[in-house]
Amino acid sequence: MIQPVQEKIILGIDPGTNVMGYGVLKVVGTKPEVLALGVIDLRKMSDPYLKLGHIFQRVIGIIEAYLPDELAIEAPFFGKNVQSMLKLGRAQGVAMAAAISRDIPITEYAPLKIKMAITGNGAASKEQVAGMLQRILHMKDQDLSPFLDATDALGVAYCHYLQMGRPTMEKGYKGWKDFLQKNPGRKV
Repeated sequence: MIQPVQEKIILGIDPGTNVMGYGVLKVVGTKPEVLALGVIDLRKMSDPYLKLGHIFQRVIGIIEAYLPDELAIEAPFFGKNVQSMLKLGRAQGVAMAAAISRDIPITEYAPLKIKMAITGNGAASKEQVAGMLQRILHMKDQDLSPFLDATDALGVAYCHYLQMGRPTMEKGYKGWKDFLQKNPGRKV
């Protein structure tokens, strides 16, 4: 019996308070395809609360346009500037609230994990991530955004796609013996 092809749409977000990137991947079976790539440009807005409202409205608009099944979002990078971290966390939280308001499951990824998943190097530059995504996803130069925040967001979505096929440890196995006890029908 042939199984129906599963389709999933993943919205990736790279949070920012001046430029927030987004990327949308459509996965059919095991083949990812780029649906959208762009940024929410907040640089001309000075009021931080209006920025947050704009982020919410734009993320809702992206959700309504592409109907993602899941949201993958980059975790804030822990830097030395506490104020920057707070602002970034607020932007991330507002994007997450938009997804929650539409019952979209959220997965958060650390920047290091995203870079490792795409380039094999946790210290990769934004340019290296963009170049690798361009090759992996067969994107033409004109398909890329001039903002690396957009390809960073696409990287978050692609990292999530890579994680989809891997088993999770939600059951909290303590080892093979524990795994076999909790899954009696499985053979190793």
